[in-house]
Amino acid sequence: MRTAFRALAAALLLGAMLGVLPAGAQTYDFGLDQSLVDVFWEEDGTARIEYQLTFRNNPGGSPIDYVDIGMPTSGYDLSAVNAWIDDVPMTDIASSSYVENGFALGLAGRAIPAGQSGVVKVVVSGVEGLLYESQEPAGYASALFSPTWFDSQFVHGTTPMRVTFHLPPGIQPEEPRYYPVEGGWPEGPPEAGLDTQGRIFYSWYNPAGDPSRQYTFGAGFPASLVPPSAVAVPGAASVDFSLSALIVPLCCVGFGLFFVATTVLGLRKANQRKLAYLPPKIAIEGHGIKRGLTAVEAAILLETPLDKILTMVLFSLIKKSAARVVSEKPLRVERIQPAPEGLRDYEGTYLEAIVEADARARQKALEKVVVDLVKAVQAKMKGFSLKETLEYYRAIVQKAWQQVEQAQTPE
Repeated sequence: MRTAFRALAAALLLGAMLGVLPAGAQTYDFGLDQSLVDVFWEEDGTARIEYQLTFRNNPGGSPIDYVDIGMPTSGYDLSAVNAWIDDVPMTDIASSSYVENGFALGLAGRAIPAGQSGVVKVVVSGVEGLLYESQEPAGYASALFSPTWFDSQFVHGTTPMRVTFHLPPGIQPEEPRYYPVEGGWPEGPPEAGLDTQGRIFYSWYNPAGDPSRQYTFGAGFPASLVPPSAVAVPGAASVDFSLSALIVPLCCVGFGLFFVATTVLGLRKANQRKLAYLPPKIAIEGHGIKRGLTAVEAAILLETPLDKILTMVLFSLIKKSAARVVSEKPLRVERIQPAPEGLRDYEGTYLEAIVEADARARQKALEKVVVDLVKAVQAKMKGFSLKETLEYYRAIVQKAWQQVEQAQTPE
């Protein structure tokens, strides 16, 4: 039976940035009538994130008694989370069992019954780890943020969405800039102006947003407006903005072929924004095509989302008989010893990372895989034309990814 990669990969969102997911979640059926998100970028380099989410529980749906909110970073304090349901404060706020870097809001006696609506408001203050050093132009900080989203099995319909960045005080009108939204947001510039505090703001609006999709927003401003310690450097030892949350791969193996869905959730830190994990200096033009790149290295160059890149690496490892799946539920991947000859450096480090039993250690090891890959591609591209090389490898990478998508599972 041929199984589409994307359909099965969607199931992995169950353990990711799901919104409403209590026991018996298979009966959940709701819509998100409105999503308003305000992000205030503060002078100390932290962010204050404010949500206003209007849930509509469809007829026949289970009562919505818990809402899980995914955060774009682990750099926040649970005590700094405040929430309300229909303007009534919530007191049941705890770390989520379903969302890594997320928290659960217990609606208790104010659960939203079938056929009714409720407004959930959330304020999280002092969120760290959302600013990154920009190399174009030098001296700028990139503010990157991706709002929580909900599993497509349970949320239906489109949602009017607005995301507003309130930039730090002291920015001159000609200084800030915005980045194109990633994730299928309508093209065009955001609204811009001054908010009630006199801050410059960017506001993106989508009248028919997808509440089950990740969107990534970004803006830039002079790094001098925040403490240097608040701005992370891309390519440094930690690239949490690229791999802030890893859902363990789901593997199906048959007839010597397989598919692997490794979902790296995003921005939860901007890993879906084009080359958010690849410093712009790689774009320095040279002459001629850089030949000899692997499909994975070319995928880095082509700004391919990290979930696909890491999937391609694991695909290669199993195809080379360097690893095998020993259990699907729960998933366990083990190395095959002795390792075959000719493994590439990134395949070896990826293999060591994926068999790491500790989730946190595995995440750190995978971060190093990405950093080393980026550095290797940067080094190989010196003196070569980015434009010509991209055109040369575009079809190659597309074909490599099709092999993953078209892998077969047993009848």
